[in-house]
Parts: sequence; structure tokens; C-alpha cells
Amino acid sequence: MTGTRQLTVAQALLAFLAAQFTERDGERRRLIGATWGIFGHGNVAGLGQALVEYAELMPFHQGRNEQAMVHAAVGHARQSDRLSTHAVTTSIGPGATNLVTGAALATINRLPVLLLPGDTFATRPADPVLQQLEVPYAGDVSVNDCLRPVSRYFDRITRPEALIPAALAAMRTLTDPADTGAVTLALPQDVQAEVFDWPLDFLAERVWPVRRPAPDPAELDAAVRQLRAARRPLIVAGGGVRHSAAEQALAVFAEQNGIPVAATQAGKGALPYDHPCAVGGIGHTGTAPANELAREADLLIGVGTRWSDFTTASGTLFAHPAVRFLNLNIAPFDGHKMAGTALTADARTALEALTERLRGEGTGPDPEYVRSWTRATRDWERRVDEAYAAPDPGAAPTQAQVLGALDALVGPEDILLNAAGSLPGDLHKLWRTRSRDQYHVEYGYSCMGYEIPAAIGVQLAAPGRPVWALVGDGTYLMMPTELVTAVQLGLPLKVVLLQNHGYASIGGLSRTVGAEGFGTAYRYRAADGTYTGEPLPVDLAANAESLGLRVLRAPTVTALHQALAEARAATGPVCVYVETAPAPAEGPGAAPPAQAWWDVPVAGTSGRPEAVAARAEYERAAARRRRHL
Repeated sequence: MTGTRQLTVAQALLAFLAAQFTERDGERRRLIGATWGIFGHGNVAGLGQALVEYAELMPFHQGRNEQAMVHAAVGHARQSDRLSTHAVTTSIGPGATNLVTGAALATINRLPVLLLPGDTFATRPADPVLQQLEVPYAGDVSVNDCLRPVSRYFDRITRPEALIPAALAAMRTLTDPADTGAVTLALPQDVQAEVFDWPLDFLAERVWPVRRPAPDPAELDAAVRQLRAARRPLIVAGGGVRHSAAEQALAVFAEQNGIPVAATQAGKGALPYDHPCAVGGIGHTGTAPANELAREADLLIGVGTRWSDFTTASGTLFAHPAVRFLNLNIAPFDGHKMAGTALTADARTALEALTERLRGEGTGPDPEYVRSWTRATRDWERRVDEAYAAPDPGAAPTQAQVLGALDALVGPEDILLNAAGSLPGDLHKLWRTRSRDQYHVEYGYSCMGYEIPAAIGVQLAAPGRPVWALVGDGTYLMMPTELVTAVQLGLPLKVVLLQNHGYASIGGLSRTVGAEGFGTAYRYRAADGTYTGEPLPVDLAANAESLGLRVLRAPTVTALHQALAEARAATGPVCVYVETAPAPAEGPGAAPPAQAWWDVPVAGTSGRPEAVAARAEYERAAARRRRHL
């Protein structure tokens, strides 16, 4: 295609983005489905004007908080299997630096998002300008440089023609299944409005194939040898199973070879909870069956997992003296972790290749091994039933009983989101996942405030499906602002807001490591200066109502069941508000304790008995640390 078209840099960028598509397995998706924005002087006359110019070409969503806009884009990307995402534009200054947390979350979780912050003047007609960071040793540094370490790709477009290679590199990164994450194109505000003659080829429709690399034959041979030699193998399914849509391939491989499947937080849902090979979550927040199998496994088969310490207890859990690791991962960096044998490939492609190579070999473990995990998972389901049980329907529910009420209501089409607090632990252990995309817990960064904006992104990617944002009071207070966006868009978002008057997760952890729960409760100061007085008289339900949501208060178990059913049927945004009762140590309403150890260092010396006792327990547990070499 020959010729040029005269446009501003911002107009050309939007025209380019609207013409970008992904394609995988014959399915084509628009890569940048919409743009989120909050406008200031650094982007209003450039990208702001361009979004007006191309309103029919590029859908626009108005955000309330820059970090939250990134979370919404990330939620959309995950729900879209990384084949589609959103762009986010902000002004230079605090708007741009507010992107950093969201960018870190996206990159850590390997989820694509395009960030388009404004920047200070490239031509420097005045120096300094408003919100310019003056660095004595470097004139080309702005606050946007904070985004460099949390971006997979970063560029600053100081000349119009520089947009062409930068935009192409940005799309390559966004569509790279091994190397994706946040992509930042910093756009000086004067350059955004500058006119240039753009090649029509740059603005033409472009399709980015999302590759499924096959395993190297030598690596495949090594993997097959390890599988043939294993007597007690265990699969650990991570987020890569979801990203590559490898769930069916995983099920076939596990069934054919008689191998149990444990799941990380990102991998939960790789198999439905009632699949014969599913043994539950692994790691500190995992289930007893999965963790016991992990302790005894002679081969750990990691499929799309990063072996994060918290979600897999990778430093202490794998106790077999001859344990080895086989890592199916599209990213070489992750494939070599735990001194494992790397099978560097797309998860689905690798699983299918292994299935074919082992077909008919009878490589599965002995029947007693299968019976052992079948019995253990059946026993664990009884523990879940007990945690969900609510003998007194007139009492306030515990957190586990809230999950039980939701479990009794939802179907495979429902989607649950969570990220931080004590809920991820209870969900990982207790939740009965019914479909591949029902469970959406962000635990790579475990970012407070993620749930509500990400749920909006998920709802936009999955219209017509019930989407639940589960939030505690701590995370709600971090970022309730996008409730206004849900109201503005008329989305039938369902928020379940649990009030337990503080940071319950860290409060519990604090008590186990000798910090005595200090500074984790939302209470008045007591006479001794500690935050141990009466609970603060906040009414989060009234807050949600003031932001435009319909609020259903659920003071009892009976009221909770009614409110959840009403919320599920609602056609607009709704909040179910629950003041949870403290969970008992055991019995109905109590979630099982941690099934593996997580390394959180404890004070080496202290004059307080709580810290001394915690240090003794820490040293006992830390003695089991092991480097897998």
C-alpha cells in the first residue's frame, strides 16, 4: 500500500491500535479493545482530542483512578486469554506515577496491558514545566522512568517518526506468550499534537499470530525418560495452563498416565474440582491431599508455573530425597527453575506431545497410588462441607460460611475475583471451581484494590455472565472508586463486601511471627496507645450506596443466602454487605489451617515472649529448607 496520510501522532497511534489483531488456533481478536483514560494537561490535547476524533473507531472508558484503570485492563486481558487487552492513558505527573503499581501487577502476572502516559515537552520550550521532575545529572529523565523496571517494553516517543518502530515493538511484546506484560509508550505532550505524514502501510490492518512453539525433540526425549522412571509423580498446574487454553490437554495427559494434579492460585480451575485427578491447591494456602502428595512425590511436573514460594511452598514442601522437577513452560527463565529439566514450549503443545509419546505404555503409577489420593480428596471435601456448614441460620456468618453460601448458588458460568487479604487462602483451599475461568485470584502481586476494577474489565470481556468481586474491608478502602464506573456503564457487577474491621490476613500472620497483630485492626487507640479500642464506626455499606450501588445488608446466614440470590439476578451493580463473625478454631464455619510452611523471617532476638516463641518455631520450620540442585 503506497501513499501517506497526515495525522497527529496521537491520531496516528489510535488509528494504528484500532487495526491490530491477534490470531491463535484460527480465532481472530482485536488486540486493543478499548482505551481507558483520565485527562490532564499532559494528554488532553493530544490523545484526548484523538479519542474524540476516533470515537467510533476506539471505544473509550472513563476511569476514576489511574491504577484502577490498569487493573481493569488486566482483568480484561486475563479473561480474554491474553488475546485482547485495553490501553490506558494518563497525564504526566501523579497520573503517570499512579500507573506503576498496576504495571508491576501486569508484568509479574505476565498479562498484557498498554500504558500511554503523557510526558514533559520533548522540545523544552520552557524548562521546567508543570510536573517536570528536575534531575541535576540528566535532562532526559521524567517521572515516567519509574515505569521502566515494571514494563516489559518501554519507549519515549520524542519524534513523530519514532512512533513507527516503537508501536510495532509494543505490539510484538503484547502478543508474545513468553515475554508479555506492561508495555509503556511515554508520549511527550507536544509530540502528541505534532503532525506527520504517516505511511498507509503503518495504519493498515495487521494480524499478530500468537505462536504455540513445539518442544525441542531432545528436551522431549529427556522429559519422557523422567516420566517413565517416576513412581509418584505430581503435576503442579500454574497460570500457563490457563493462558494457553491447555485444560483439555492436561486432563487427557493426567487421565492417561494416572497422575494427580495440584494447582497454584493462578492454575486453579485447570481441572474442575470434581475431576478424578484433581487434588486441590498446593502450597501454604493449599489442601492437605495436594501437599501430602507433594511431600512424597519423586517427580514434580510444573506446567506453566513460576514456582513462587508462597503458592507452592517451593523451599520446604518437596521432601522426597530423590525428587526431580520437569518444567513445561513457554518461558526459558521459568523452565530452568528448581534445577529442573526444561521442556520449553507452549503448555498445550507440550502436553499433547507427551501424551502421544506415552500412549499405550502403561506408564501410570500403581492403582494404590490412585486410591490414596482419591481417598484423601474425598476426606478433604468433607472438611470443606464442615467449613461451609452453618448450623445456626440466624447467626452472623463466618468468612468460610459466606463462601459456602456462594458455592451453593453459583454455576459454571459465574466468575469470582479476589486478590488480597485472608480470602485468597480460604478460596484456594475451599472453593469448588466448576469451569476453567470461574476462579480469578490475582496472587502474583496480591494487590489490594484489584478486585473491583478488574471485575469491570472481566465483565466487559464476558458480558452476560455473573461476575463477583469478593473484597474485604481493607482492600475495599484502598480502591472503591471504580464502583462509579460500574454505575456509569450500567454493568451488573456483584460486589460481596466483607467487614471484619481490619487486615485479617496480616493480623493473623503478625500473631504467628511475634508481632502480636500490631497495627492491623481498624480500631480506636486504647489508653496505652495501641489500636485495641472499639472498632471504628465506619459504614462501608453506606459508602457503596453513596457511590451509586444498590446495597443488600446480610446480617445473618439466612439473609446472606437471600441477598446473594437477589444480587445474582440483578441487572445493575449491586453490593452484598456482610459483617462476618470471627471463625472458630475448628468445626462448622472454620477454614482448615495452613497445610505447608511459608518463609516469613522472625526477629532473631526480643524481650517479648511472643517473639521468642515465634523465633523458636521459625527455626524449627526453616531447618527443612532445601535448595534443589
